[in-house]
Amino acid sequence: MVRFQREISVALAYAALMGLLALAAPSFYQGAQLRNLLVSSAPVLIAAIGMTLVILARQIDISVGSQLSICSVAAGLLAKAGLPMPLVTVAVMAIGAGLGAVNGVFVAFLGLPSIVVTLATMVIYREALLWWREGEFVKNLPDGFQWFGYGQEIGQTIILGIAAAAFFLFACGLRYLAAGRAVYATGSDSEAAFLVGVRPRRVVFSVLAMMGALTGLAALLASVQFPQVDPTAGKGLELEVIAAVVVGGVAISGGRGTLVGVLFGVALLSTIEPALVFFRIEASWGKVFEGAIILLAVASDAVSLKRRKHGLESLAA
Repeated sequence: MVRFQREISVALAYAALMGLLALAAPSFYQGAQLRNLLVSSAPVLIAAIGMTLVILARQIDISVGSQLSICSVAAGLLAKAGLPMPLVTVAVMAIGAGLGAVNGVFVAFLGLPSIVVTLATMVIYREALLWWREGEFVKNLPDGFQWFGYGQEIGQTIILGIAAAAFFLFACGLRYLAAGRAVYATGSDSEAAFLVGVRPRRVVFSVLAMMGALTGLAALLASVQFPQVDPTAGKGLELEVIAAVVVGGVAISGGRGTLVGVLFGVALLSTIEPALVFFRIEASWGKVFEGAIILLAVASDAVSLKRRKHGLESLAA
């Protein structure tokens, strides 16, 4: 139970928020409202899966918002060029993987701090897209783009199914596959991991590339919900994703955390802003809550780490 304390805490916080909404704003539980909330949260969950891998490996990627914007525009342009949606999906994931691989080269093989590298690429990607598109939306998309061409109800089901499948596959991979254990080992102690046969540089490169690929998939799932593609669609995504991952119990120091906790983190943060509207509070306060949650979660990790070190020192004495 102690091991999953953060996951249990965020689950209880989410349950408390939903209970409060049931009492104060029962209209929140209308079927369409909940379904739309789930569908809009699906791209965030996909990106949060990638961020979980990155943070577990003791890295960070704050360029995900810019990556998502680029991949969203690419998805719209590829669809307009006549590519079928399955090929558009593969293409945007490949583009995202390429953007993430750029981060991976600088971080894994040149040894630069991930926060510095991804801050730089965040600005480069964003400004390059701004220069290229000049803020222009991708319009006149083919009929087969929005909701994958199947209508809103079926399209929403497809989005939720893709998000659920990705969550299940990566949750199982982290728990049962050697690759998942290598990510945990790299984040816990890269030198010890190297001694048992793990290659930390390859792991770091791989998780950053995978972050990009999953961001590409998230971009597609976000884009197909609208008739036009907004080139600023990813603005602020990095804060939301990092907050969801950290509050979900993934230690910012790496090596600890589960995707189940991240799922609850995404659910909690995705519900806060709509809940504020029902409570008649300015929705802009949602970002304030996200920042505060990150700060509290990081402080909690620091206190927990200090206690563990103190306990080990006491045992050694």
